[in-house]
Amino acid sequence: MLAAAAVGGWLLYRALEIRSEVESVTSLVSEFKYSLLAHDDAAARLTLAQLQDHIGRARSAATDPLWKAAGSVPGVGANFSVVSELVLSADDVVNGAAQPLLSAYSSLDWKSLKPVEGKFDVSALAASSPSIVAAANTVDLTYTRLAGIEDEGLLPAVALPLADVRNTLHDLRRSLNTAADTSRILPNMMGTAGARNYLVLIQNNAEIRATGGLPGALAVLRVEDGTVSLAAQSSGAALGKFSPPVDVDSAQSTIYSKRLGAYISDVNLTPDFPTAAKTAKSMWETRHGTPIDGVIALDPVVLAHILKASGPVSIPSVDPELDSRLPRVLDGGNVVKVLLSDVYSSARTNELQDAYFASVSKAIFSLLSSGKVQSDLLLSAFTKSAEEHRLLVWSGYPDEQDVLQNTPVGGSISGPAVGGASFGVYFNDGTGAKMDYHVRRTVQLIGTCTTGDYTDYKVKVTLANTAPPDAATSLPKAVTGGGSFGTPAGSIQTNVVVYGPALSHLDTALQDKGQVAFGSYLHKDRPVGVVTTRLAAGESTELELTFGRVVQKTDPVVVVTPTVQEVNDVLIRTERFDCSTAIK
Repeated sequence: MLAAAAVGGWLLYRALEIRSEVESVTSLVSEFKYSLLAHDDAAARLTLAQLQDHIGRARSAATDPLWKAAGSVPGVGANFSVVSELVLSADDVVNGAAQPLLSAYSSLDWKSLKPVEGKFDVSALAASSPSIVAAANTVDLTYTRLAGIEDEGLLPAVALPLADVRNTLHDLRRSLNTAADTSRILPNMMGTAGARNYLVLIQNNAEIRATGGLPGALAVLRVEDGTVSLAAQSSGAALGKFSPPVDVDSAQSTIYSKRLGAYISDVNLTPDFPTAAKTAKSMWETRHGTPIDGVIALDPVVLAHILKASGPVSIPSVDPELDSRLPRVLDGGNVVKVLLSDVYSSARTNELQDAYFASVSKAIFSLLSSGKVQSDLLLSAFTKSAEEHRLLVWSGYPDEQDVLQNTPVGGSISGPAVGGASFGVYFNDGTGAKMDYHVRRTVQLIGTCTTGDYTDYKVKVTLANTAPPDAATSLPKAVTGGGSFGTPAGSIQTNVVVYGPALSHLDTALQDKGQVAFGSYLHKDRPVGVVTTRLAAGESTELELTFGRVVQKTDPVVVVTPTVQEVNDVLIRTERFDCSTAIK
């Protein structure tokens, strides 16, 4: 009895010691990450030393012979084993990830990623890549190991720290994977191994397309050994119609028509950005002969994020009358309204609109190349744009594209980045004009219970035409379309495209609670429903599409077309019912 009490007392002492040390490690991880991001080398080294000290003591306690023996005791032994696994995993992260990261970040000068006389020096990033990749792999393997631990039956004192560490590693894993991917492909993409030409599609959200908006303004960036120059500018109208159309796979041509390959303004009727990018590349090369190595898409909201980071930019004169009607200085607060609304009320012709867009693009490119924008602010602007799916990138180099397609900037509707309960809600203009500036939308996913291993989901979409009641006459024809394509002036026609998860079924479609006709298709094993809506000024509507037999392995994810609205205003929190209690 005395021996049992002594063993119990010793295990309790070790448990309290482990808990204290792990709590210290958890709090210091955040400090270490902050020091790295702030590029405070001294603080990061001090924090790493403290991390190693605390985790060393925790490891000593968790590998104590008595503690290890307790792991084999029926009933409670699993708790001891899980604690040991937690501590050893934390040790892996501290010594297998934090130490390489410190070496990488110490040698990486963030200011070197800022252009100097138009050149980006990515040599430090390339040199640091092996250390960043090693750290990312360590965290990834550790997270996978901990995610596989069965937590049912664990004591709260063990289960809660396990959940905390999982959450911490989940966030760290995502950040490190992004950093590792960037370090592996960015140097070559910046032309260190040879010059690159990138076609830039500036998407106009006022005439919505699935990936963001009509690609009206076009540019080619030439990148060589980190030096970026503006090689060409053009417009969708200048490229004209392609007859015969560029070849696009039959499944997408069936859903989105042959227009995908006929006009560059329609290449992104499909939400699959790799398809849109390859089609746009082919079109540019056909018209101009310039080989295109990659395609980048962005919209005016990305420009707003950039100008919020950089400050205002002056726009060169395009036309005396236009100069008097539009601001000569654009900033993060006015650029979206000017480019997506004001320019159509001020410019007399499509050619003048295109000239203004080209002038703005050139001014912002010159600003980025000047090196006057703080690197951390610019990185934040691009990161936010990528998270909102407003910045998309495709590479013609397979090894680079393999990385890109697994990230938000890849914009693929299939593949490793799209798994589990993944839904997509995309919008394509059917008005043939710029009325989408006046549309307000919401998207919400609602889970309902079914039998067996399947879950049904309803995708609820609302659209409202907020144009003024007299839009038909008060808005210019460049905005309303004037009824040229069959939609009355002031009204808005939209093709709403909803993708369900792979192998699920599209069951029903409702509009304003009543059954409505819809197109039903299949794209990469994903069911696709298309509903066409038409709204007069002041009208709104609600759609509800139901997808059945969804195999729920992970939390559902919804991707939406980026519009003039904040993405957070469009996406409403997912509602899920607890199927275990059969709440309907």
